[in-house]
Amino acid sequence: MMLTTPEASPAPRRAWLRWLLGLTAAAAAALYIWQQLPGAGYPTDLTRVGAGTPTLVLTHDNGFVAGGEVMERMNHLRADYAGRVDFLVANVKVPLGAAFAQRHGVRDGTVLLFSADGRPAGVLHQPDSAQLRRALDQAFGD
Repeated sequence: MMLTTPEASPAPRRAWLRWLLGLTAAAAAALYIWQQLPGAGYPTDLTRVGAGTPTLVLTHDNGFVAGGEVMERMNHLRADYAGRVDFLVANVKVPLGAAFAQRHGVRDGTVLLFSADGRPAGVLHQPDSAQLRRALDQAFGD
């Protein structure tokens, strides 16, 4: 007489796999949403324009690529101008950001420079890193 052991049921294994896949999907969705948040670490308080510090404002629409690319370039330069220039983002998907973009006649990926008292000091559309640095140095250089 031969004794057989019952084979392990595949149901617990599938349940564990479903749980793992669900967790992975939720984490991927959370990461995607986090990356799409306006500003991505940049203040969006546009009342700071003209409040005593030279200001760079990027108009950003997360439905387009240009603003995100310019923001990446800004990330590399931001530390070099810390304390001298405020870096802000105007999210065109919210009313205040949309009004700002409309008032200045700009779209996603445009950088506007403002003097400490709020006067326009420059406009660049989708600047590369070198153009952005030159504009900042010309407008706000010591």
